[in-house]
Amino acid sequence: MGNTESVVVQKRLARFRPDERPVVEGVFNRLQGGAGGPSGAPGKTLTLEMLQSSMGSLAPDSMIKRVYQCMCSIDPGLAAHAASGKTNTSAVSGAGREQLVIFLADTLRGTAEERAPLIMAMSQHGAGTATVVSSEQVVEFLQDLISTVVQILVHRGRLQGWKPERMGDGSLGVKLLAEQMCSELKPLDQGGCDVSCLEDWIFRVSQVSLYLEMLVTEGLNVSLSGRPAPTLLPPCRETPWKQLKCLLDLPTLMFLAPQLPDSYSAPWRLVFSTQLHGESFTRMVAGLIKCGPTVLLIKDSKGHVFGGFASHAWEIRPQFQGDSRCFLFTVFPRLRVYTATGYNQHFMYLNQNQQTMPNGLGMGGQHGYFGLWLDCDFGRGHSRARPKCTTYGSPQLSGEDEFTLDSVEVWAVGKPPEPDEGEEGEGKKSILDVDPEVQAMMEMAGKTLHSQGLREPEEDQDQ
Repeated sequence: MGNTESVVVQKRLARFRPDERPVVEGVFNRLQGGAGGPSGAPGKTLTLEMLQSSMGSLAPDSMIKRVYQCMCSIDPGLAAHAASGKTNTSAVSGAGREQLVIFLADTLRGTAEERAPLIMAMSQHGAGTATVVSSEQVVEFLQDLISTVVQILVHRGRLQGWKPERMGDGSLGVKLLAEQMCSELKPLDQGGCDVSCLEDWIFRVSQVSLYLEMLVTEGLNVSLSGRPAPTLLPPCRETPWKQLKCLLDLPTLMFLAPQLPDSYSAPWRLVFSTQLHGESFTRMVAGLIKCGPTVLLIKDSKGHVFGGFASHAWEIRPQFQGDSRCFLFTVFPRLRVYTATGYNQHFMYLNQNQQTMPNGLGMGGQHGYFGLWLDCDFGRGHSRARPKCTTYGSPQLSGEDEFTLDSVEVWAVGKPPEPDEGEEGEGKKSILDVDPEVQAMMEMAGKTLHSQGLREPEEDQDQ
């Protein structure tokens, strides 16, 4: 180990606590031992096969090749000036111990300035000394990175109660999330992205560093004490997965969950689905009210998926409600969030059985021109933004300004409010449960038991 390189590596190691340094320094030997070491130069370099042996179950091969290419591109003598974008121009014959330590230090404890050249190297096609990459190349890198993160969540059993096999197309979700993250890039006038563009992007889009850290700690099994694995998915409870094909997928959930205010950490609970409860506005309202904050998801007949977050429990009344924490969003064909503009306070509206006011559910805009509107007859709605919704700054969310519903889901995402005194609370039973004879007599008299369809199933339906 040369003197210059030793100083650079020691500075990188100094970022880790004394008890963490042996872990970081031991990764090289462990990776070599796991693959048996190359016959030509045992103990000196890491090969692609060694990385594949370590990461193969958690990352697609294309991502492993990107990591290997990045490690090999690091010049330990230039690492202290990584922001220049200069890379190792020597023949790629494997990654050395110093290159691995610098890679680990910069991905796990580095600044945006130090991570930018690494992402540049992982985004470019093939080994080389590229100083500019295209937005398309960054999108391809992100797709591999997000796919790896999803694979880690599944493989490590960190799904928090979600069932990917009963959810939307995860591969499409990966593409949509990659496009959304890349939309935050600010390319050069010529269209490409240099190291300074990537540095600015990494600084502003925190998921890039978060996903990169997860790739390295999990893929290379770098267990640093006191740094628990990030929780990328909200808990999910009380969901009848056997009967459901959810509108959400894991990447979309990874995007939407952090958009909710920090205080909303309660498990997500499905309170309404057209698949389970039919196309009934009354049934949807019964699921919405008194269950706290909710996420509303809609798919229209054109295939567009969109919705809104309601920060408060919905109330049936002819006035607007909610606050500036509400937002609208689209899932397909683009993944975007639209937050309050401050122009007005028309955040939430819910009305039913009124003669003089519109009956339905709305978010943003004004009567007749909502950013999102579901009519009380349930089959129809509109998203009229000319050119944008005044409340949220959102464009038209649906395929057409007047849309036909395909399906709807409502998820309760916050702690539900305490039941009012005298109302049914948790652990209390309906009169129909307490006295089965009353139920039987009502059925004999031809009375419809409306409350039967309104109550949530009591058995555990997470299986």
